[in-house]
Amino acid sequence: MSEARAKKPFRMPHMFVLITAIVIIAMILTWIIPAGTYERVTNAAGIKVVLADKFKYIPNTPVYPWEIPSYIIKGCLAQASLIIMTIVVGGAFHVLLKTGSVQALIAVIVKKFGGMESIFIPALMLVCALIATTQSVTIFIAFTPIIILMVRAMGFDSIVGAAIPLLGGAIGFSTGTLNVSSTILAQSIAELPAYSGIGYRFFSLFVFWFVTSIWLVRYARSVRQNPQFSPMYDLDLADTKSMENNELDNHVLDTRKILNLLALVVALSILVYGCINWKWGTNDISIVFLWLAIVSGLIGGFAPTDIALLFIAGGQKLLATALVIGLSRSISMVITAGKIIDPIVHGLVSVMTVMPASIRGMAMFWANILVNVPIVSASGQAGAVMPIFAPLADMVGITRQTAVLAYHFGDGFCNYILPWSSALMGNLAVANIPYDRWMRFMWKLFIVWVILGSVLVAVAQMMHYGPF
Repeated sequence: MSEARAKKPFRMPHMFVLITAIVIIAMILTWIIPAGTYERVTNAAGIKVVLADKFKYIPNTPVYPWEIPSYIIKGCLAQASLIIMTIVVGGAFHVLLKTGSVQALIAVIVKKFGGMESIFIPALMLVCALIATTQSVTIFIAFTPIIILMVRAMGFDSIVGAAIPLLGGAIGFSTGTLNVSSTILAQSIAELPAYSGIGYRFFSLFVFWFVTSIWLVRYARSVRQNPQFSPMYDLDLADTKSMENNELDNHVLDTRKILNLLALVVALSILVYGCINWKWGTNDISIVFLWLAIVSGLIGGFAPTDIALLFIAGGQKLLATALVIGLSRSISMVITAGKIIDPIVHGLVSVMTVMPASIRGMAMFWANILVNVPIVSASGQAGAVMPIFAPLADMVGITRQTAVLAYHFGDGFCNYILPWSSALMGNLAVANIPYDRWMRFMWKLFIVWVILGSVLVAVAQMMHYGPF
């Protein structure tokens, strides 16, 4: 057995151990950090917000070791729809791949665009960024398997395939151009007009996209020139789904495969339209892919029993990774149960008030990054920090619009290094990329994002980014 094949079975157990360790650390923090709470009220818009001047310490509510299994189960239940969606997407794509339709399409794309990564990668990232201006990045879980197959055939690794939708989506969501659950909510709490200041946020989107595209294109070229440069080299080598160009030559686009590709296009089009216009969630996405599995199997000439067996086989491959999503959710549940989130926010505010005026905008961004560690929900973080940071911005000479921008950057970009982020773990699950391998690629880029975000927030502070 090769070294690569020997390592592969340990990928998911390693992930379970990592996240379980983080759950235990979160439990220990509930014993160490004093518990506290802000008083919360429901405003005229029906949004529950904190009262900035109503913080108090309360008796500790530590989480005990024997409670951890119950929080793991609660985490899985809380993420049940995302877990089901991940398994269904895995089953549907397994059926689709067995028809050979995707492989035939990739063969055509590679022949025409295989050497044009400087155009292909930035263009696809921009599409993902624009979609994510209104959608959660979890929507790309459905697209990631196809993109990975495509870039693997072009000579890149699976990290490039996962990074295109993840990083593109991160940029679109985190710059807060149009998203209702973050932008509108944060601006309403800060008493700003809806979507005000959109010009600078779109400018920020394109700045992040430009820099990130250059970074990813350079990484992709390095991997193609030297495959061992990739953190996924041994695992990709052992992956039976990887396709070499000579394998792709065996796939020809016949009538059945063309019809299957049309079914895929229709399914993805319905998915995007439904998410944008009908506010679909993960349950609706699962239904679309369940239909895709049935339709593509029938078009491919499979018997109903064969479709069912292929679907089950595809779902089984993602069962462990889907459970990691539920396990990740238990981390934030433990921290919430220990009531240590509000004291963390309160401590950060106290530090910010004594910082030099010139860096307070950047400090607000950094503070939001730290707050996002326990609160990965955009709406949850808005309700926790904006009632505090909006009046704080007034006191320290920062516009409220700058405070909203700092919240966006801090809330969004941090989610792509946190192993309890659903957006990250869901996409890594279908990509079959271990978290530690992703971080070997991602940590330097995250530092670049922090520096870039700091500069953009500092510029916003200097130009008194309005309207207020």
